[in-house]
Amino acid sequence: MATGTPTYTLNDGSTLPAIGFGTYPLRDDEGVTAIVSALEAGYRLLDTAVNYSNEKSVGEAIRRSGIPREGIQVATKIPGRHHAYDEARASIRGSLERLGVAYTDLHLIHWPNPSVDKYSEAWRALVDAQADGEVRAIGVSNFTAEHLHRIIDETGVTPAVNQIELHPYFPQEEMRATHKSLGIATVAWSPMGKRQAPFDEPPIAQAAQAHGVTPGQVILRWHHQIASLPIPKSATPERQRQNLDIFGFELTDDEVAAITALGRPDGRLFGGDPNTHEEM
Repeated sequence: MATGTPTYTLNDGSTLPAIGFGTYPLRDDEGVTAIVSALEAGYRLLDTAVNYSNEKSVGEAIRRSGIPREGIQVATKIPGRHHAYDEARASIRGSLERLGVAYTDLHLIHWPNPSVDKYSEAWRALVDAQADGEVRAIGVSNFTAEHLHRIIDETGVTPAVNQIELHPYFPQEEMRATHKSLGIATVAWSPMGKRQAPFDEPPIAQAAQAHGVTPGQVILRWHHQIASLPIPKSATPERQRQNLDIFGFELTDDEVAAITALGRPDGRLFGGDPNTHEEM
């Protein structure tokens, strides 16, 4: 199978690889080794966050990899406790310092935390940080359609991406439609479904057998065909390479539909409803 990674062009003209590498909870020497391994396998988008407490490890892995900084894209996130404008600007600069980089390629608001009601301030901080060159692309994570429309209406700036929980048990069809209508790219966290990964579900197992690939590769290929950018995490070099190798086969329309049909009303992993879940 070919392993060349296609890219998505975002609404600001920047691009992202069609698959990234999730770094939570990789940290310290073990984490650096795993992240370097992922870069050696061919990943060029690393996803971290202030709340993952591993930005220093991600930065060290970038330096240790020997790959030029401009050849790697780094995404990180502002935590809920930093939503006030000045705190958000300081949070961005703190991330740059811990990562040891002059800019981030993608900076997100981690959760909207609506009861605090300061996510619009954090968004304005990202808009200004982008204008100042501290970040390249800006976006959000775990935002609903209501949250998206509010920040767009207030600033006139549409997020480049919204990173959301998305996997076969929670395919997020309504949010994906919202993203498409607004020109926002969909990025998927927990793209496999973590501990409840649906590897044995007949649509996935049968597609794996039909294409001579693993169930995990089928799920990641499903993401690609529904225009979702997945960010799988694995510390195992073989699994890292396997997860990246999804561009040499194609699921049929019926296979994609059957996997999407696995969606459940209670499909969220931990009840992380953005209208109620808060992460500081």
